[in-house]
Amino acid sequence: MTATKPIKGTCACGAVHFETSAQPVKASCCHCTQCRQMSGHFWSSAQVPDTELTITGPVKWVTLSPKAQRGICPDCGAFLFWHGTGEDMISFALGALAQPHDITLEKHIFTAEKGSHYEICDDLPQFP
Repeated sequence: MTATKPIKGTCACGAVHFETSAQPVKASCCHCTQCRQMSGHFWSSAQVPDTELTITGPVKWVTLSPKAQRGICPDCGAFLFWHGTGEDMISFALGALAQPHDITLEKHIFTAEKGSHYEICDDLPQFP
């Protein structure tokens, strides 16, 4: 499925840009310890097929576990991408998107690892 218009995003300093015309799926907030440590809070993202995401600029891929690699801008440190090992989908940071966009969150994941300094205050499904 194709998005109604291309979805575009960038890191904070503008060194890394990304774009997709695919319709994103699985928009979620991840509360896992690694995402919280990388982003400073929970991390919101959506997925598209990795072949449908065009990335321009330098990306440093960091492997913190055998499960995935995380893509960050080597200049400003923005946490932009999550790519599961052996998966054909890639997640991109919703906070990096140009506004407006029509992506809405579907769920919260890894809520068992949620930080103690905040509460989840919406009615979206939660998965431990």
